[in-house]
Amino acid sequence: MAATNCKEYEFLTIEPHWQSVWEQSKPFRAENSSTKPKFYVLDMFPYPSGAGLHIGHPEGYTGTDILARYKRARGFNVLHPIGWDAFGLPAEQHAVKTGTHPSANTQNNITNFRRQIKALGFSYDWDREVDTTDPKYFRWTQWIFLQLFKKGLAYVDERPVWWCPELRTVLANEEVVDGKSEVGNFPVERRNLRQWVLRITAYAEQLIDGLKNVDWPDSTKRMQEAWIGRSEGAEVHFKLEDPKLGDLKIFTTRPDTLFGCTYMVLAPEHPLVPALTTSAQREAVDAYRKKTAAKSDVERMSEAAKEKSGVFTGSYAINPVNGEKVPVWIADYVLMGYGTGAIMAVPAHDERDYEFARQYNLPIPRVIAAADGSDTLPYTGDGVLINSPGYDGLAWPEAKKKISADLAAKGIGKATINYKLRDWLFSRQRYWGEPFPIVWVSETDYRAAAALRSDLPASPVTFVENNVTHFALPLPDVALPLVLPEVQSYLPSGTGESPLANVTDWLEVWFNVQTGASIPASSARPSGDAWVRARRETNTMPQWAGSCWYYLRYLDPQNANAIASPEALKYWGVPDLYVGGAEHAVLHLLYARFWHKVLFDLGVVPQSEPFTKLFHQGIILGEDGVKMSKSRGNVVNPDDIIREYGADSLRLYLMFLGPLEAMKPWNPKGIEGVHRFLKKVWRECLDPEGAINPRIVATGTLSADAEKVLHETIKKVGEDYENLRFNTAISQLMILVNTLQKEPTLPRPVMLDLIRLLAPMAPHLAEELWARLGETGSVMSGGWPAFDAAKLVSATITIVIQVNGKHRGDVSVAPDVTEAELTTLAGAHPKVAPHLAEKTIRRTIYVKGRLINLIV
Repeated sequence: MAATNCKEYEFLTIEPHWQSVWEQSKPFRAENSSTKPKFYVLDMFPYPSGAGLHIGHPEGYTGTDILARYKRARGFNVLHPIGWDAFGLPAEQHAVKTGTHPSANTQNNITNFRRQIKALGFSYDWDREVDTTDPKYFRWTQWIFLQLFKKGLAYVDERPVWWCPELRTVLANEEVVDGKSEVGNFPVERRNLRQWVLRITAYAEQLIDGLKNVDWPDSTKRMQEAWIGRSEGAEVHFKLEDPKLGDLKIFTTRPDTLFGCTYMVLAPEHPLVPALTTSAQREAVDAYRKKTAAKSDVERMSEAAKEKSGVFTGSYAINPVNGEKVPVWIADYVLMGYGTGAIMAVPAHDERDYEFARQYNLPIPRVIAAADGSDTLPYTGDGVLINSPGYDGLAWPEAKKKISADLAAKGIGKATINYKLRDWLFSRQRYWGEPFPIVWVSETDYRAAAALRSDLPASPVTFVENNVTHFALPLPDVALPLVLPEVQSYLPSGTGESPLANVTDWLEVWFNVQTGASIPASSARPSGDAWVRARRETNTMPQWAGSCWYYLRYLDPQNANAIASPEALKYWGVPDLYVGGAEHAVLHLLYARFWHKVLFDLGVVPQSEPFTKLFHQGIILGEDGVKMSKSRGNVVNPDDIIREYGADSLRLYLMFLGPLEAMKPWNPKGIEGVHRFLKKVWRECLDPEGAINPRIVATGTLSADAEKVLHETIKKVGEDYENLRFNTAISQLMILVNTLQKEPTLPRPVMLDLIRLLAPMAPHLAEELWARLGETGSVMSGGWPAFDAAKLVSATITIVIQVNGKHRGDVSVAPDVTEAELTTLAGAHPKVAPHLAEKTIRRTIYVKGRLINLIV
């Protein structure tokens, strides 16, 4: 039933009313089995920050909601869920500052986000809401980690990480900006810490191959391919002048240029640098390494594009193909995380090496002759080898294969494939994250556990500390979830461990290897062979963990026995459309694809890719044309817009600003136009007293022109919704309403069609008008209007007449007019005839249905 007997378009009454109706009747609930075709549309779920939504957040959500409502009207069983990516550093930092538990702060933020989202009328299935911090959810995040662990894809390693002394925690690369923490803007430094690492490199080839099978923006595919960085080439061993130091291994995509190598470059953090540095160069090398340690990898690569810097170590390597000594340098443009952390430099055939060699006066011998005979350096094109004894005259692809084979035959190299992708650093030294379901035990206790459990990996994960080897023992599945203990302080320990290291009774335990039960180690050891002394893992998982698989939990969120039932996984599969920001084009999407492929290999999911179709919405900028942020003061709160214009006006305007994928600035004046449009629709349906407009008649017909516009609109709006072209759909609806205004009477079925067309974008207004016109049930249940193709054909069309390419007149003709008939009509046209007088038409150019050009 309608909200009230509103006479005017009182959106502040209408919208809460329909939101309440939806809350109670749950019309957007998806069924896990249905005879209807299914459609799963997914938004990248939000992090519920304390700042709440700003006007840019709902853009993508509005687009998916329009599509979800449209699909329901078309008879689809639609899954359109929402949830919260709620672990992470901001909530922990808030706890540090206020003493409020992160869970309390997180839940307050979620409550506010939920209120704002419901106020926008999004048709989410709230019964499927998930929260990554809910133990019922992260139980399965921990379970997936254990599958990775048991499959040999999780290990422990000492890794150089970004350490923030002020925050007393490790930061990911993306959390470091210009050598400072993104949160708090504090200085950071490099430090080696024990970290959990996931072996994503084992899936590098699959991650590249899978991109062929997904409907994604080409730019996103290219970004993923570049991040993975597959390269075919050769591993080459350069002996060092000091034989005690062994060989220096490098990877090169161009082994054919080995004879042109005149120096080597190591990453400043390469472990061989201290041993290679001579006493004369020690001071310069140490200073350079210290300076480099304060830079992020992104900074190093961007600075390297502008200027080259480096320091000679004082040592030499031996070029394996000609025995020549080549100096070994360090430079910050070489990263330890990529390849072997060492490169051979061929300055005649690489721009970066060429600039470096010129700056430091290093030799630049040419070893590839240009195909066009030019002698410009550096030369990076095709050609044949020169100055390369035994290979001169060979085309470089042939030489590449032959040199690689010769290196392999001599045991000093081999053809290989290299990836820029590094294994995934999966630890955070924080409290507010998923605890790892791991305890550390002695070798004796691990062997005892292995005798009682068959699920332990064949190759144990270990780490050595103070000459003692510790063995990683996974919790049994029945012990999940492992929840966070209460802590007195959320401050990191300051030693590199998280605040969990300070919770002694939780940390040091007697642990039952079969059940996962535990009691504080300060208690007496329980009886039984299953109890061992253990220390819990104090690292927590990164925020990425919970977002790697959430799209699967929506399928069956209350399932206590599995991520989702096989039936739900088979029925829904993966999202038919995934919408989110391009800022997640690499990391989130890559990590989720990795986890999904592991689950596919384990037989948990039936598809090998998680997101078959991907769309990136654009960014709503502030009025000043700059990205919205609190610090700039250009944030627009959707609550304010809803109070002034209503949620339907906001939804329409967000879509009317421009193509969904485009970047566009917010214009507070522009919303007035779409608000007037909605009021116009209201007035066409209802009279000033709120009763049905007397122009609306039970039966009747529109004029031929209006009938054509109606069917054009039904066709175009449906196509535009399917293709996420919402701005042009709104324009077409405006054309229809303007056309209907000129009609003396309005058949009631036509007005119901208008309401159904508008409903996905302005659902509150549509539901209200649907009820006011006497319809029962939701407007979605009214189905989707069908267009009559015959009504789209015009009785006449307008043809442009040109003479020698210049527009001279127009003529209205039947659609099947012939070229000869048009030529005759043109000759008789009063505006065209003077341009043809006493001239001969040499030829005609006829573009059917559009124009005829007479060449005289």
